[in-house]
Amino acid sequence: MPPEPLTPTRILEATEDVLRRFGPAKATVVDVARALGVSHGSVYRHFGSKAALREAVTERWLDQSHAELSALADAGGPAASRLRDWLAALFAAKRRKAGDDPELFATYMVLVGENSGTVERHIETMIGQLAGIVAAGVDGGEFAATDPATAARAVWDATNRFHDPAYAAEWSQPGIDAAFDAVCGLVLRGLRA
Repeated sequence: MPPEPLTPTRILEATEDVLRRFGPAKATVVDVARALGVSHGSVYRHFGSKAALREAVTERWLDQSHAELSALADAGGPAASRLRDWLAALFAAKRRKAGDDPELFATYMVLVGENSGTVERHIETMIGQLAGIVAAGVDGGEFAATDPATAARAVWDATNRFHDPAYAAEWSQPGIDAAFDAVCGLVLRGLRA
């Protein structure tokens, strides 16, 4: 059976495994190549530098929640329910990432710090989804926001405790779900027409 072709996806998957094993300080492109059974030059043909590879891994990690959240943002139904569901899904995804694989989560926090442009694009995507929900609520008469983009940014900022990795240590503490419900309730009341 011929070997699997080397693809960016395979390289990124191997990079995640290498990062999990060695951490961001010690993981190298040579380690990734070794895990794939190829030369490091083969990896560089897909990713021009170690920094480009690390940025791609970071982007992949951040983008994993986009599809689910996009489906919620684009779903039909009342905007208030969609907004609450979207915020809950984001919080659940962040908690899963932090709780299921804490070593990899810590590694990604280092990578996120190195790739601020990738993080900014991720945040803009998230705020864009929120703005779409808010705009639909305004159009449907549910929300009274005069500028959906500004309102979306305010919702993002108001719920920061439930999606910013800086707060990850709080996500498993008692009372966090009640705090999330309270913030969501406050945000929704503030948006209502």
